[in-house]
Amino acid sequence: MKLTSALAREYQAFFQACEIRPDRAAFVDALVDRILQYKLRYETVGRPLGIPWYFIAAIHSLECGLKFSLHLHNGDPLTRRTVRSPRGRPKLGNPPFRWEESAADALQWRGLEKWQNWSTAGLLYQLEAYNGFGYRMRALPSPYLWSFSTHYEKGKFVSDGVFSSESISQQCGGATLWRRMAERKLIELDSERFPPTGVDPRTASGEILQLGSQVSYSTDRPTEAARQLQRLLNQVPGIYLRVDGLAGERTSDAFQKVTGSYLPGDPRGEPARQPSKSA
Repeated sequence: MKLTSALAREYQAFFQACEIRPDRAAFVDALVDRILQYKLRYETVGRPLGIPWYFIAAIHSLECGLKFSLHLHNGDPLTRRTVRSPRGRPKLGNPPFRWEESAADALQWRGLEKWQNWSTAGLLYQLEAYNGFGYRMRALPSPYLWSFSTHYEKGKFVSDGVFSSESISQQCGGATLWRRMAERKLIELDSERFPPTGVDPRTASGEILQLGSQVSYSTDRPTEAARQLQRLLNQVPGIYLRVDGLAGERTSDAFQKVTGSYLPGDPRGEPARQPSKSA
């Protein structure tokens, strides 16, 4: 399967609309915090190959549960060559393998050092390819990407070629992980600037401005209007907000990016007070 323009639009639309399930939010944040502790190791492997560190981090989480004693290929122990598919990796060297050398082999075995498109769509395409397109063939969002988000409900391959329609993934999907990283401004994703399906870019800013007039800046009182505004702002490529109904600094920043003005009540948008003249 090739990354076509239509598929790229689909990936971006899904990513822009991705919302982390409230009951999983704390877990996802804790996972992000753990991953940040290992950022240097991911960069050490990824930088010479031109692969983003957070792509490697997502694979490491999904295949190995962030354990550095396992092969990035498939989660087999580093004490011997891989047994499951792909079998017999790495072909060079002798076990036990260092995690870094095995990780580099896993990425190069898939030819990822030759991949140049690390846009949002390119990331999601290669993430799905790493696990396979079996869910797509069943018209289901892959949990490898979207688990713990509102895009995914149930359905999982419980072993190679064995699918259970009622099983639910207990892992955080890689796209869900990147979404939270983007919301926390830990990574900057390069989108293709495709407008999400069904969104008219000519009217989006007007709708945002109209809805924003009904939302007041607040860091402690969530409202449904603020949630609607956050969802609308999330349709703009490059904006990633957590949909929590709190119209605080990040929501106001996004609103200002689109409209040129901060939300009503944001002290940054209020005119500076003039010093009173003495009598």
